[in-house]
Amino acid sequence: MNKIMLDDNELPTHYYNIIADLKEPPPPPLNPATNEPLDPKALEGIFPKALVEQEISNERYIKIPDEVRNIYMRYRATPLYRAEKLEKLLKTPAKIYYKYEGASFTGSHKLNTALAQAYYNKQEGIKTLTTETGAGQWGMALALACKFFDLNCLIFYVRLHYIQKPYRTTYMKMLDAKVYASPSKLTTIGRKYLKEDPDHPGSLGIAISEAMEKVKDKETKYSLGSVLNHVLMHQTIIGQEAMKQLEKVNEYPDTIIACFGGGSNLAGISLPFIGDAIRNKKKLEVIAIEPKSVPSLTKGKYGYDFGDTAKTTPLLKMHSLGSDFIPPRIQSGGLRYHGSAPLISYLVEKRYIKAQTAKQADIMEAAKLFTQTEGILPAPESAHAIQGAIEEAKKCQKNNEKKTILINISGHGFLDLGGYKEYLENKLEVK
Repeated sequence: MNKIMLDDNELPTHYYNIIADLKEPPPPPLNPATNEPLDPKALEGIFPKALVEQEISNERYIKIPDEVRNIYMRYRATPLYRAEKLEKLLKTPAKIYYKYEGASFTGSHKLNTALAQAYYNKQEGIKTLTTETGAGQWGMALALACKFFDLNCLIFYVRLHYIQKPYRTTYMKMLDAKVYASPSKLTTIGRKYLKEDPDHPGSLGIAISEAMEKVKDKETKYSLGSVLNHVLMHQTIIGQEAMKQLEKVNEYPDTIIACFGGGSNLAGISLPFIGDAIRNKKKLEVIAIEPKSVPSLTKGKYGYDFGDTAKTTPLLKMHSLGSDFIPPRIQSGGLRYHGSAPLISYLVEKRYIKAQTAKQADIMEAAKLFTQTEGILPAPESAHAIQGAIEEAKKCQKNNEKKTILINISGHGFLDLGGYKEYLENKLEVK
């Protein structure tokens, strides 16, 4: 069976929280003024109370609100495919399955948490959500979620990708979102960096600072597309679906591979399986693939750091390249983040997850091969997972090892064609 689907009655009813299955929780965020564990109530000035409660929850399952689940059912379950043509080309005994999140309304996995966050903010009487976006997938998702729940949306779009991927801005504006290239003249931190360099490429760290700066009244909250526990938890519907889909063909993954930037899509596909492996003592390998030029997990220091460049967030214990790090001009805008999800960092430290890097030219080549064999053009971010799966499948071919590999295709690449054009014309700045 090449395509595996689920019936509506098989869709997840709850988000999964892996913290319930860990022997001890990850280190808490710290108040930067005191270096003491942060009082969760301090986060209520930034996020609605319901999301703060999810952030610190020890419950294994949290019910998906009916209003959110009803929208999920319009595009979920997303399909799980077996990459038979790719396997044949690689002459590998491995089986490669991929979950395709490009089937959502906005073409990526980001809508899963955007809808939840918009819902909880609406329930608390919030009028406006402000956020950052890297390559634009998250901005598109939140703009749509805000429209569905009648909220205003203010988006700071990292300047490099605002220029590289202009049609994502068009989509956001079609949904009445206000979109600004970051750094912008709208904020103190934005003006600072533009003064230093009028052509500053921007970074997620700067864009987060700009979005946080706009949280000035009780009717405005901040929303983010990755990193924090509640965001990762919302994405676990991906892995829960994949587990049921693989059961239909009597499969269980030996290896799970996903791209890594902040951690949301890696968490979404892998956390339900990691929790299952912990509870049932199963053997499982999970691999995070990050850009060689932004190696937060592989070369970043594990310690407390700020989540943004202006140092306005709580201190998070994570692998970080430093909050002042400005990433190079790669096409994978969703992976240009100096830090990483504290939960994923903790799981790396505990060896539930291992991290690898990939060169931009190699992931572009993997995307080309995947498009030619499977017919799906992946986002450059997702191509990191494909590159990792190809390398793993080659090892299986060499060792005659019959592994089952599961990867997450976090989104399609139709709005990333400018980057693929640069690759085909050998004009990529970062190889």
